[in-house]
Amino acid sequence: MHVKAKIIAFGGLLLALTVLFMMLGGIIETNTLFLLAAASYFAGIMIRETGLRMGAAFYLAGVLLGFILVPNKFYVLSYAAMGFYIVAVEFIWRKMGNLPARYRKKQVFWVMKYLIFNLIYLPALLFFQELLFSRKLSAPLLIGAFLAGQIGLLIYDKAYEYVQGHIWTRMRGRFLN
Repeated sequence: MHVKAKIIAFGGLLLALTVLFMMLGGIIETNTLFLLAAASYFAGIMIRETGLRMGAAFYLAGVLLGFILVPNKFYVLSYAAMGFYIVAVEFIWRKMGNLPARYRKKQVFWVMKYLIFNLIYLPALLFFQELLFSRKLSAPLLIGAFLAGQIGLLIYDKAYEYVQGHIWTRMRGRFLN
């Protein structure tokens, strides 16, 4: 019973930080993407510490609390997209563990990552241009935005791997022991 209470308290702390980071994204405008990315990384930490089911519940709780508490709903939608990417990638990583060793897991995993990202990014880029850029984009600018998104995914994903592999690994013992 004590272990579950500790995990639930830890989840509550991470959820509070998630909402706080979404709110701070509206206050500190120059770091909005950084803060939203950091908020979405908490969903990945929760998945790795408690499992996919609890992590998905954490993600949904973050989205719902964000809609209730965060004044700028666009930031909550951005968090929702980033968090969905993290949840989907963690899900695929766990499912790929069941594949036979003869498959090239790293290449298949990256293809799946880009597929998930583009399933989120392309509809937003094509159908919500006025919301994202305050005007319709010309074809060359649309292609540039598409390419910038692909580069942004690479940076976001590498940062997520770094946070999970280095930062959280060092901090984990302080929070969960």
